[in-house]
Parts: sequence; C-alpha cells; structure tokens
Amino acid sequence: MPLSICVYCASSDAIDGAFFDAARQLGGLIGRGGHTLIYGGGCIGLMGALALAVHEHGGRVVGVIPKSMVDKEYAYRDADELIVTDDIRQRKAIMDRRADAFVALPGGFGTLEELVEVLAHRQLRTHDRPVVIVNSNGFYDPLLSLFEHFIEQRFAKPRHRESYHVAADPAGALSFLET
Repeated sequence: MPLSICVYCASSDAIDGAFFDAARQLGGLIGRGGHTLIYGGGCIGLMGALALAVHEHGGRVVGVIPKSMVDKEYAYRDADELIVTDDIRQRKAIMDRRADAFVALPGGFGTLEELVEVLAHRQLRTHDRPVVIVNSNGFYDPLLSLFEHFIEQRFAKPRHRESYHVAADPAGALSFLET
C-alpha cells in the first residue's frame, strides 16, 4: 500500500557525502515503492537530493515550505505539489496532517526539533504513526544515548523505546514501514 512518508533532514550542502548517499537511497526507495514524499520543500542539502531521487524513481513529491524560504530561492520548484506556508509552525502542521509515517535522516537543529516533536506527540498518544530514525554512519548514536539516559533517570518510561524504530540505513527504514 502506498504511503505518504514525511522525511525530516538537513538543508545543508556542507556535509559529508555519505549522508547525501543515504538521502538518495531513501528517495529511490520511496519512488520505486510508489510512495509519496512529504518534506520541507527545499532544493538544497539532503532535502534536494532526496526530492530529486524520489522523482528520478517515479515517486511523488509534496514540498511544504515557508514563504521566507521561497523568497530566498530555496524551494524545489519541480515538486508535484508545493505548499507555501506563512511560517514554520504552519509548515509542520501540514506535514504532520499529510503523513502516514515519519522518517528522520541526519540533520541539524531543525531536524532534531521536528523529530523530537513527533516523538513527544507519539508518547502523548496523539498519534500512533511509525517514527523511524535512520542512523546513517552512527549519526544519531549520541541522541539515542540521550534517550537511554532519559529512561535510566526515569524522565521517560522503558515503553517509550517503542515510540520509534532505529534503522541502520534507508533500506531498513523502508522495510520497517512497508511491513
């Protein structure tokens, strides 16, 4: 069954090429699987690589981007659907509503904020959609250690480990979502 997969990831072009490879792999899997990408609408960094790969492999791309980013020419104008929002909060709400699942590729503060928000909502049981963290090259190891620290210190419950799935690579992420 085709899914609408919301992917959070970096918009930086200044990162290691291995992370671009992971974004292209995930995009190829989304496209070949007949799924739809829901993402931040950017044409640069992992966002751009991801969207291009989805299109190259026959998938559909829905970009959701604030007007301020469009004004700076950061929008992926070839998106099948490009939704321009007033701000980031509106962007996130639309992405959330349209998603069947969430995937986090490596990224910075914005990616972290989006991932943690969707995890908090899952913990609060306001949604039960899958959340997958793609731990390419061990990128998320420090964050996953922090999550364990939360549990050890009883700020989170052991059952909250079930709020997310960690995949070593994009293939593992898509396999999890499709089963």
